[in-house]
Amino acid sequence: MSLFSFLSKIWDSIKGLFDGMPEELKAAVHVGVVITDNIKKFVDSPAADVLTAIIPGDLDNEIKGLLRAKIPGILTEMKLADSCSGLTDPSAITACAIKVLQGLDGDIQSVFFHNLSILIAQVAADGKLTWSDGVYVLEWYYQHQYKPAQSGTPAV
Repeated sequence: MSLFSFLSKIWDSIKGLFDGMPEELKAAVHVGVVITDNIKKFVDSPAADVLTAIIPGDLDNEIKGLLRAKIPGILTEMKLADSCSGLTDPSAITACAIKVLQGLDGDIQSVFFHNLSILIAQVAADGKLTWSDGVYVLEWYYQHQYKPAQSGTPAV
């Protein structure tokens, strides 16, 4: 069996897991990926509220409120806000941590983005998404659903 065949079988298994998930967990996975992608693209602007800029506006208000409350803490726990220790405003903490994250190189930055996606999806899923499921499902979703949709290529 070739490596490609082996990996294809793994992706197919993860797709089956994703397809069998309740809709609210699928939505939480999507939220984790979208917010992380928004963080990747974020350009600091003094007029913008960073949390409003990165959290999709079409989310339920309760989920938006929960994410606004939790994202600065997640970034702090990931040690991305260590250089922002004097800040108390959640939006300022988030903007500072995003600058640190955007300044990281290659694979290190990818690790932080991947972990951030999982942690955000867990918040959006109200704790119903485990870390281990999130690791596989978010990577599969990003590679096979979200990224192809962003580039205009058909999802696999």
